[in-house]
Amino acid sequence: MEYGHEERHLPADLSAPAAVLGWRSRALVAALVFAALAILDAFLSHSFDYVLRAWLMGLMVCLSFALGGMALLMVQWVSGGKWGLLIRRPLEAMSRTLPLIFLMFLPIAIFAKRLYLWVRITHPHAALRAGVIDAMQAHAIAYKRPYLNLEGFWIRGILYFVIFGTFAYFLNRWSLQRDTDTRLSPWTWQKRFENISGPGLVVYSLVLTGICVDWVMSLDPTWFSSMFGFLFIVSQGYAALALVVLVILALSQYEPVSAIMRVTEQHDLGKLMFAFVMLNIYIAFSQYLIIWSGNLPNEIRWYMDRTMGGWGPVAGLDFLFHWVIPFSLLLSRDIKRNKRKLATVCCIMLFARYWDTWWLIAPSFPDQRHNLHFSLGMLQYIFVPAAMTGLWAAYFFTQLRTRALVPQNDPHLSQILEPEHAHA
Repeated sequence: MEYGHEERHLPADLSAPAAVLGWRSRALVAALVFAALAILDAFLSHSFDYVLRAWLMGLMVCLSFALGGMALLMVQWVSGGKWGLLIRRPLEAMSRTLPLIFLMFLPIAIFAKRLYLWVRITHPHAALRAGVIDAMQAHAIAYKRPYLNLEGFWIRGILYFVIFGTFAYFLNRWSLQRDTDTRLSPWTWQKRFENISGPGLVVYSLVLTGICVDWVMSLDPTWFSSMFGFLFIVSQGYAALALVVLVILALSQYEPVSAIMRVTEQHDLGKLMFAFVMLNIYIAFSQYLIIWSGNLPNEIRWYMDRTMGGWGPVAGLDFLFHWVIPFSLLLSRDIKRNKRKLATVCCIMLFARYWDTWWLIAPSFPDQRHNLHFSLGMLQYIFVPAAMTGLWAAYFFTQLRTRALVPQNDPHLSQILEPEHAHA
């Protein structure tokens, strides 16, 4: 098969196609339907606690798209490459959804007492004597009290969004200014983006680690892991990349993306997905190997909670969805260069992200700890995250419509418009 040698030209209209409005409408309808199902299930099962747990799961997934998109944007600015031109505007739109993520965070902060043991237990030693908690929990809560307190939880949460919002603001503002600037050279702009993105990636890693500790790790105050933040960093890139590739493949059916979507760059994105699949399993297995081989009893208990009492098959399927299937499929050069097949891999990876988040969060609670049992309330783990994702997607598509999909004044633009001469 020989790819086209014809010259490519950008259309006059570089805005998102009208089809995006249809995608937004479908996302809103899905959000409303799943929200109605969640409300009905909450009334039937009296499962407000399950709603909050599922809300935390949905928050972490949507956060993966917003912050993961911003992190990938900074990686692209630091590394360069033509592939970034394809996905830059969708990544910028993902980073601009942070205000919605902040609103999603508020119910977690307001009802923190229903989620976090360290908020409910104000006097751990008294609770130990009353038999409410065990000795390990009492020691962990007392020892971590200077950090794990509700005031600090609120202050740090707001600070996290201020920091990430500042980076998102400048990355988006400068990108728009660069499109129309004829005074500075494109390479001067490139240097400016590199100067903010390099330190930004370091700050992102540190702040995201704080988020993971506050919002997820502290669900079990006895749990320790120095690699937990890295696990979420890689998982966010994994999820955000799968989503942005899926979006760009859908947009490639329409102008202006069809004018710049070459098989070469699509193949590059497929290889980047493969790299994240490998990195994701490497980090996850490294954490498990260090804890298990070190025979660390406190940390091993966390894995036992997620592999015993019915959770074993869930953990096994997590490994299958997260690594085995996408790894096996992305080995194929043909799949990486076929839009429909690559889109299928993206969907599998997104499903794996939901599955993994459920496996990380649900067993943290006493009634589900190495005791997987299904009830009507458990359906909230489907309804609530689906409703939140639908709402996030609608806001994302709204942001996508506000800017031209093809960045201007970029030195790679002329290169990506060149005809392909590849043979397959």
